[in-house]
Parts: sequence; C-alpha cells; structure tokens
Amino acid sequence: MDNEQLTKILSDSVAFTSNIDKELFPKMGVKRGLRNEDHSGVLAGLTRVGDVVGYERQEEGTLKPIPGKLYYRGLDVEELVKGIQSENRLGFEETVYLLLSGKLPTKEELAAVNSLLAQTMPLNHTATMNILSLKGKNIMNILARSVLELYTYDENPDDISPENLVRQSVNLIAKFPTIIAYAYQVLRHDQMGRSLHIRHPYEDRSVAENFLFMMKGRDKYTELDIKILDLALILHAEHGGGNNSTFSVRVTSSTETDTYSAIAAGIGSLKGPLHGGANIKVQGMLEDMKKNVSDWKSVDQIDNYLLKILRKEAYDHTGLIYGIGHAVYTISDPRADLLKSMARDLAVEKGRLKEFEFMELIEQRAVEVFLSFKKETAKARTCINVDFYSGFVYDAIGLPSEVFTPLFAMARIVGWSAHRIEELNFTSKRLIRPAYKNVREKQPFVPINER
Repeated sequence: MDNEQLTKILSDSVAFTSNIDKELFPKMGVKRGLRNEDHSGVLAGLTRVGDVVGYERQEEGTLKPIPGKLYYRGLDVEELVKGIQSENRLGFEETVYLLLSGKLPTKEELAAVNSLLAQTMPLNHTATMNILSLKGKNIMNILARSVLELYTYDENPDDISPENLVRQSVNLIAKFPTIIAYAYQVLRHDQMGRSLHIRHPYEDRSVAENFLFMMKGRDKYTELDIKILDLALILHAEHGGGNNSTFSVRVTSSTETDTYSAIAAGIGSLKGPLHGGANIKVQGMLEDMKKNVSDWKSVDQIDNYLLKILRKEAYDHTGLIYGIGHAVYTISDPRADLLKSMARDLAVEKGRLKEFEFMELIEQRAVEVFLSFKKETAKARTCINVDFYSGFVYDAIGLPSEVFTPLFAMARIVGWSAHRIEELNFTSKRLIRPAYKNVREKQPFVPINER
C-alpha cells in the first residue's frame, strides 16, 4: 500500500467516524459553540476587563434587543472615543493604559506610556534578521512564529507575577506593529518582487503613525489616515472574554504557560476566517457587487443581488452577506457606528464618496433583505458589524489586504494581555477544563489476523 492509498483510507475513515448527529447535542444538553438556544453565550467566566451588550434579559427569560454597547473597564467606548476626539488627540495609547490598569491615565501617566510604547517598538538586530528570513504568504503565521521566538530573548519568560506580565504585555503591544510591518515588507519583496523597505520606527510618534510610516514611508499618509487608524485600533482592542481568540488566550493561560505561548494561541484563533478574516470577505463581496450592480443607487438591483448571495447563487456561494450580523449585537454595533462616521470623511478625502454611499445603501438594504429572506429563522433583529466598514477604511488609507487581519491582532493584543493578567491573578485560580460526552459505541479488540 502506497502513501496515497493510505491517506485515502484514513481520510474516508475520519469523515465517517467524525460525523456526530446534530440531534444528539440538544438531547444530551450540549451547547453547540457554547451558545444557548436563545443565541446568548454560555456563561463560562467572570471578568472586569470588558463587556459586550446587545440585549436585555426580561423577567420571563426572553431577550430584548437593545442598541449595542461596548465597555472597557466599565467605561462606555463611545464616551471614550468622543471624549478623545473632542480634545483632538489620538487615543490608542490611552486605551492600552485603561485596559491594562483599569483606569484612565493622568497627563503624566499618558505621556509615560506613550514614550514607553514608542521606545519599545524597535526590534533588536537578531529579531529583525530572523523576521527577514521567515518565508510564507500569511502574515498571521509569521506573527505567531515571531511571538514564539521572542520567548528566547526574554531573560525571565516564565515568570507569571503581575509585574512581569505587565512588562511582557507592553513589550508585545509595542512590537506587534513592527513585526507586522516588517513581515509584510518581506512578503512584498519575496512574493511580489518589490524593493525591501525596513524602516526604523520613530521614538516620538504614535503607534498608528509609526505603523503607517513602517508600511508606507515618510509623507505617504495624511493626518486623517493616522486618526482613523488610531480609532480602528481603539475599537478592536477588546471585546469581552467570550470571543474566540480571547477565550483561547484565557484557556491557554489557565495552564500557567508562558505569555508568548498564550498569545500565539490567540493569534492562531484570530487567523481563522470565521473570526479575524471577515473584513477581507466584506471587501471581496463589495468588489463583486461593484462589478455586478450597474446602478449603485438602485435599490432593486442591490436587493436582487443580495438575494442571489443569500440563495448561494453569487459571490462565493456560501449564502452569507459578509459584515451583517453579530453573535451579541442586535440593533447596532457601536464600533461600526463610530468607524462609519469618520469613514465618510475619509471617503471625501480620497475621492471615494460614491463608493461609500453605495456601501451605505448596501448596509441599509442588506439588513432588510436578510430579515425578509430568513423570516422565522432569523433573530428578532440584526445589524451591520464593524467589519463592514473596517476593510474599506484600511484600503482607503492604502494598506494591503494582507495586513487586515494582522491589524486586528495589533489591536486585540491589548485585550488578550488584560485578560491573561486577570486569568492568572484570580484569587481562586482553576485550570479551564470543560467536559465532552463520548457518543462512540464500545467495540472489542480484534486480533490483527481476523480484521
């Protein structure tokens, strides 16, 4: 038997033995995807880091949809963003301080964290050379490998004291932009035959501006580019303990493994297209619609094409309208609302207002078409999510699709770090170990000559 035959036998066996009747899940009280029958999440832990709100539970147990709210350490993110914008300054560094410490920084503390992140951003020569040697077409994979390698440069990598965890967290938050930018430059050089540009980050600039500089070069971005990227980083920094990548970090951290291993687990989770790659799917869907809808102001044409998508007759034939719907938010996603308001200004600056208005009409029609198509099977309400506009924003400021998901990681590393620190500092720590019910029938051992 050759290798190809053996692989075929094994794959056929896996397909058969891995199939579990979905009716067994409710029969045995198993919550598929850790979701309740009313679509709410199964309560798996307690946190003081972040909160995601999309509904209220009524006395009779039903869920009432409400406008979405996102809280960082008890502070409404909408209030955080608007407060920062009213003072005409950037806010990602302030968000880092808030999520790690639990409180807003003073002017002196904010200046200190700004300086610390900027000074920590450069990679040492060995780390830079190692990134330059990494091959691959997916930057998330390179990011994970680079994070694991940072373990070797840490003189105290396994210490899980609060002080050391904070040190490691700041180090990773600061270095993610550099690793991602350098990894893209290598990919651009290796896969596209372009010149290799390795730019040393400024020590007196924001995370958002340094990333744009390392990606695009000096004078290749505007003040609005910096502001909207900073906003996107704020909005993606944290989303509660139940999202897949954060939960992965918490599960891994509960074993008391090192920070680099736990964060690499989060990266692996976020890399999955069902979690971190949605904005790329949205961009692909919008490009497809621009080609197939001749009149961008026609409600009928847009509705008809959205119905084709839902019927699996158009785009990628999955039946999904990307950027629509969320596991928690029902009436609105506060992140999408905040990003959309600045995205219009960006569209005007870049001469892409017609495209933006097309997206607005798709947003409006997609919700109605989806609810009409799904009818009884749909939740009471649905809305666009932050992915609907984030891909457009990244594209408009001149960032390639290869860094869309890494940008998500560049922001979410803050939430991952805060949740890891919390998980390791519970007064009553416990290894996270849920149960699985075995439903395979028992079988006897058969001597090899009788098989």
